[in-house]
Amino acid sequence: MLGGYAGKILRVNLTKKTIVTEDLPEKLIRDYIGGAGFGIKFLLDETDPNAEALGPDNKLIFAVGPFTGVDVPCASRVMITAKSPLTGAVGMTTSGGYFPAEMKFAGFDIIIIEGKSEEPAFIWINEGKASIISAKEIWGTSTPDCQQMIKDKLKDQNIRIACIGQAGENLSLMASIINEKHAAGRKGLGAVMGSKNLKAIALRGTKPVHIADNDSFKKARMTMLEEMKASPVMFTAFPKFGTSMSVDSKSALGIFPLKNYAETGEHDLTPDIGLKTSLSRNISRETCYKCPVGCAQVKLAKKQPFTGMVGMPEYETYYSFGGTTMVDNIDAVIAADRICDDLGMDTISVGVAIGFAMELMEKGILTKADTDGIDLSFGNAEAMVEVVRKIGFREGIGDLLADGVKAAAQKIGGGAEKYAMHVKGLELPAYDVRGAKAHALNFATSYTGADHNRGFAVQELVSIPIPFPVEDRFSTVRKAELTKWNQDVRAACCDSAPMCCFVLDAAVAGICLENTANLLTSITGLDFSPEEVYTVGERCTNAARLFNLRAGFKQADDDLPVRLKTEAIKAGASKGAIVPREELEGMLDEYYQLRGWTKEGIPTQEKLHELGLD
Repeated sequence: MLGGYAGKILRVNLTKKTIVTEDLPEKLIRDYIGGAGFGIKFLLDETDPNAEALGPDNKLIFAVGPFTGVDVPCASRVMITAKSPLTGAVGMTTSGGYFPAEMKFAGFDIIIIEGKSEEPAFIWINEGKASIISAKEIWGTSTPDCQQMIKDKLKDQNIRIACIGQAGENLSLMASIINEKHAAGRKGLGAVMGSKNLKAIALRGTKPVHIADNDSFKKARMTMLEEMKASPVMFTAFPKFGTSMSVDSKSALGIFPLKNYAETGEHDLTPDIGLKTSLSRNISRETCYKCPVGCAQVKLAKKQPFTGMVGMPEYETYYSFGGTTMVDNIDAVIAADRICDDLGMDTISVGVAIGFAMELMEKGILTKADTDGIDLSFGNAEAMVEVVRKIGFREGIGDLLADGVKAAAQKIGGGAEKYAMHVKGLELPAYDVRGAKAHALNFATSYTGADHNRGFAVQELVSIPIPFPVEDRFSTVRKAELTKWNQDVRAACCDSAPMCCFVLDAAVAGICLENTANLLTSITGLDFSPEEVYTVGERCTNAARLFNLRAGFKQADDDLPVRLKTEAIKAGASKGAIVPREELEGMLDEYYQLRGWTKEGIPTQEKLHELGLD
């Protein structure tokens, strides 16, 4: 078998209670590398795009890659793919920690879960052998309790577990999958797991991962480490601050979204939830397998009524529970983050849904009669935290919001759609893209919906001049070119290899394709050029586009919320910024042309043939 891979695929059919092991084809490796590439390929080939996302025919695919479980820094990532119940499009989400490496050590590169169990169950994989075990006694538990109960049941505290909490069991379309304290957060794949009556996947393994050429690997790894050491933030800012430092930097750019995107730039929340205050809550930090950085900051809430709550909020969480809700209480943000992790929910979607409800109450579209008597006003910290719990348990107003802002707006009516901040059903992340046009185009075109991780515009957002510098983030010039590059490079180097996107952005952006190619060649024994790595990313993007088109998505879905197209930012460093419809259409036309797609956004036969997707 090639280096870097366990060489096996595990199929578990929960309906038939069958477990089958298959060999990993070399062509699959050559064409898709691993991770998200594997997930998208199997989703496209084996899942009916019109299948019910919460039905037994939807497949849930866990996949790692050749960088996982070897000594590549910051590469313990598992990519989880299914048809998203939140969007109806490709749902792909990622998580770090130790679970990804353990999956490789347990003997598998891919785990494909099919069907639906009659009763609650979990999958136990130990040294290459899998079994289906009853989860009746752990159904209804939080994610920390679930993990501990399984470890106790199997009498091994070193087991690594990915599980759902009550939100996934209750089929909230914002439900996530949690391993240890790490979340595969977005697109509602926790609900897919819950719909299959699957509470958890538990792993234990000690199988070594072979490297084809150790000398070449050591050389490639050293080059990567040198780039990481040369970075001004990788080993200095990230271990101390984590992503929380972005609250200050994005506020300075005038793109930290405030009040459901209605008042971006008009207020400064950095004294309340910015870096200085965030650091005052630090108590420790978490690392992933083979990560020399350790960017996850563990924080302790210090003031009532949230005293004693411990969470690990990232930048996105400060936005969703702070900026978009106008809650200037960092302890409330920590508490909301912890509740989301315990119940298994995406902090971004949950916070945006609450900010949406707050604006509807401000506009009179919702009243206290609709919110269980809760004063859901902007800035009400206790109300926000209470509604987070309600969403997880589908209680009252929480039941309405649990399916995301798009579905909630359709149910509410009365003009609520205008205030629903989403693309393709996925709630917007923490960047007001009126002030960053390449990132705006990325939100509009990403195959998962509004997803910062699929094509993060490093040139505009963190001033990295790769592949060329951006002098004007408000301009549309060459932004289609940047968006395509960002999406395809990230799809290959981060999502398929896989590798932590923070390393790409902050350290190896300048050599990302060469770095990935050199590591792949030395680990696997296959020859990969930088151009071939890029083509893998392009192939993934096009394959995902095909699935979405078959699922009914059209050019009109490559869009942004009406607020971003009709209301300019009123104050701050991005004052006057807007993405008018005609400007977006111009970028889309250029983007489609660069991708080899028709004017309707459909890949041409020539492009599909070029990528081997005939």
